[in-house]
Amino acid sequence: MRTTLAVTALVTLPFLAGCTQNADPAPSGADRDPRALSVDSSADACTLSAAEAPAGTLTFDVTNSGDQVTEFYLLGDDGLRIVAEVENVGPGISRALTVDAPAGSYVTACKPGMKGEGIRSDFTVTASDEEPEVSADEQQLVEQAQANYAAYVRDQSSQLLEKTRQFVDAYSSGDDDAARALYPVARTHWERIETVAESFGDLDPQMDAREADLEPGQEWTGWHRIEKDLWPERAEGYTPLTARQRTTYADKLLADTKELDARVQDLTYTVDAIANGSRGLLEEVATGKVTGEEEYWSRTDLWDFQANVDGARVGFEGVEPIVAEKDPDLADQLSTRFADLQDLLDEQRRGDGFVSYDALDPAQVKQLSDAVNALSEPLSRLTAAVLS
Repeated sequence: MRTTLAVTALVTLPFLAGCTQNADPAPSGADRDPRALSVDSSADACTLSAAEAPAGTLTFDVTNSGDQVTEFYLLGDDGLRIVAEVENVGPGISRALTVDAPAGSYVTACKPGMKGEGIRSDFTVTASDEEPEVSADEQQLVEQAQANYAAYVRDQSSQLLEKTRQFVDAYSSGDDDAARALYPVARTHWERIETVAESFGDLDPQMDAREADLEPGQEWTGWHRIEKDLWPERAEGYTPLTARQRTTYADKLLADTKELDARVQDLTYTVDAIANGSRGLLEEVATGKVTGEEEYWSRTDLWDFQANVDGARVGFEGVEPIVAEKDPDLADQLSTRFADLQDLLDEQRRGDGFVSYDALDPAQVKQLSDAVNALSEPLSRLTAAVLS
């Protein structure tokens, strides 16, 4: 679990850009591009090369000089709304973040150890007269991509709400077999739009927190709390939830799902948000699904894996006509690698679903991991190609 030509939404998608080793240091002084910023994340500091930048396409070159995996966030002025993020930046690694940011007040945050609120600072994006020139033909492609993606998110959210209602009804009534069958089906719709859901900083941890990621004092609710109760076999000394507790957790999950569905109805998405969301969904595969950590109790990780790939592919296909005009080789490469990854996933299908993740041998897991990595590199260049 665990973005513009114009932004008309209250929230934008988090995103992750590609990983680069030994990045060249940013120029300083008059030679420095004011929209190219460096970020040094250490154990106790989050140092940016500047506290402001002009509106437009910003690139944050995030380097981890500490000894723990870190994250970097660009947050809205309320310090809650996630505008952009880069996760899983290992020690000694640099990763580049690209976002088209409008003028306004923001907050930056580094999270050494990927815990807590992070080390925060105010950041300002100033007004700029430098507007990109967009042809009428390209503007038509942009508007079509925006409309299609917004409709896709609304549809998936609606299906998520419907299936969640069926799931919690079965769970609350004690029909565990029906609940276990519905669990991965309902979560498919969540995983397809996971980066949208993650941008709501309050809802995501309530709905999708894993037990291993809980912080001290954090109440555990949502999908995975119920998952553990339905598949307790791997939990030593587990005490099943009472009927009253079941109803409490089920009602909470349904209420949060209704809130999510209400919030996405009026959202619109910029083309860089769509591209970054595509990259972010594949990162979800790399950090949770291919490792088998996401569905620790149910072992339904391949359902999530497929759903994340579905969402990433839809995001790419939405902006593909734009990329095909600007970088046809990249568009072709991405299409091929999406297909290669899908072929591997199809080998694990059984009827309407997938084999248990435990059924995969190490060689099959490595195959999937290699295919994800092969897709990740060109996908990390998607946003820059869209904005070029």
